[in-house]
Amino acid sequence: MTSRYIEIMDTTLRDGEQTSGVSFSASEKLTIAQILLQEVKVDRIEVASARVSEGEFQAVKKITNWAKSNGFLDKIEVLTFVDGDASIDWMLQSGARVMNLLTKGSLNHLKHQLKKSPQEHFEDIRNVIELAESKGIDCNVYLEDWSNGMRNSPDYVFASLDFLVTQPVKRILLPDTLGILTPSESYSFVKAIVDRYPNHHFEFHAHNDYDLSIANVMEALRAGARGLHLTVNGMGERTGNAPLASTIAVLNDMMPEYKTSVNERSLYSVSKLVETFSGIRIPANKPIVGESVFTQTAGIHADGDKKNNLYFSKLMPERFGRQRLYALGKTSGKANIENNLRDLGITLSDADLKKVTQRIIELGDRKESVTPDDLPYIISDVLASSAIEEKVVIVNYVLTHSKNLKPSATLQIKFVDEVFEESAQGDGQYDAFMNALKRIYYLKGINLPMLTDYTVRIPPGGKTDALCETIITWEIAGKEVKTRGLDSDQTVSAIMATQKMLNLIGIPNDAKLTPEIPMVKTF
Repeated sequence: MTSRYIEIMDTTLRDGEQTSGVSFSASEKLTIAQILLQEVKVDRIEVASARVSEGEFQAVKKITNWAKSNGFLDKIEVLTFVDGDASIDWMLQSGARVMNLLTKGSLNHLKHQLKKSPQEHFEDIRNVIELAESKGIDCNVYLEDWSNGMRNSPDYVFASLDFLVTQPVKRILLPDTLGILTPSESYSFVKAIVDRYPNHHFEFHAHNDYDLSIANVMEALRAGARGLHLTVNGMGERTGNAPLASTIAVLNDMMPEYKTSVNERSLYSVSKLVETFSGIRIPANKPIVGESVFTQTAGIHADGDKKNNLYFSKLMPERFGRQRLYALGKTSGKANIENNLRDLGITLSDADLKKVTQRIIELGDRKESVTPDDLPYIISDVLASSAIEEKVVIVNYVLTHSKNLKPSATLQIKFVDEVFEESAQGDGQYDAFMNALKRIYYLKGINLPMLTDYTVRIPPGGKTDALCETIITWEIAGKEVKTRGLDSDQTVSAIMATQKMLNLIGIPNDAKLTPEIPMVKTF
């Protein structure tokens, strides 16, 4: 079967930024644009709406300057309006050369928003397109509210299309603006248009109000759409747009007759970047990019994986630059725990493994979170064994915070039978604590792992004495490792999580103590 190439236009920086509470800075927009084009390898990106703000203008200038220098300028698109020469002048000043002109795709919008006749609207569109062409700007056209137009005023939609196909328009963009379509409607509406205008390029723009965006995308492609509009993490107004990662996985696994240029291995990294810049957390169970989607929880699943990969599907984590994990909790079986122990280099007898399994089940029944990094502590506790001991103990610390003075910390730490003490300042109490810790580890000739993420979880209810869980992610030997601490004080819980990390990295036997530490302000 001959495959059909599908253009992917990512609109995270335009439609995705319409997510409530999200506003990217110019530098953040440039970084996302660079990754989408160079690493994820989408075909085009829609980066802004014309005439929104001075900040938006500066962001587009940054992107177009970079794109022009790197051969990507024809892949940078801006949403424009039927407003005479205003949007076109804005584009020319910003350096953009491809406009996505927003026109009315339903009679309802035309009558009540513009209060114009179809012919008046078409004439206004013609004038804008002619002006754009004279200025060297390529034009694609959106039919806003097209899905309602096909439901309620199809004659108007086809009149619009009859006009547009006579114009120098490269692509016609069909948005389900309010996310109202069913899969069968997505197919029948797109099919009717493609059959009537077989030589023109139509693209489908899905919203997710009924959680049908990917199903609608699939049907639009089957009907003949040649391009899709997607966003990282499904960001967008209201419930968002069709998500990039899930859509690409569906096309690759379920619709192999369609090909895209997207690099699957970059989908997770761009997802995490957009999560950081947007402040919108990815649900842990979000397909492809969620924190727990490649984690087996049930013991029977882990056992099946050991025996013949019985619970594997095409969605292998390695495709997306991720790895399979085995959760620990009340549904954990022996296989789950064995898989985690193997990664830690720990072997237990069957009798000891049974005891540890029972303790993890008990913790799960109490809804306590258990991670692989907790296993050595659980084993030590359950077996009362010195085989796994805490070689590093934070014996004492003093944290100070005063108005108009930098926070400081004095720390006393014990390495087996050696005790060290240091003081340092920092930008916060935990930062001061870490600076003191780095001073001590300098004496041992050890570089501490890099902290890559710091998350605090506080249960609802608003009580000032509520327990606070701090989860810190460290990069240890090229792998991400999470440690947790629990206390009513946030900084103390972070220190507890840090002590777990210190015991994970251990103390090299050949680490030498030096008599003096150089006087340095920071590390």
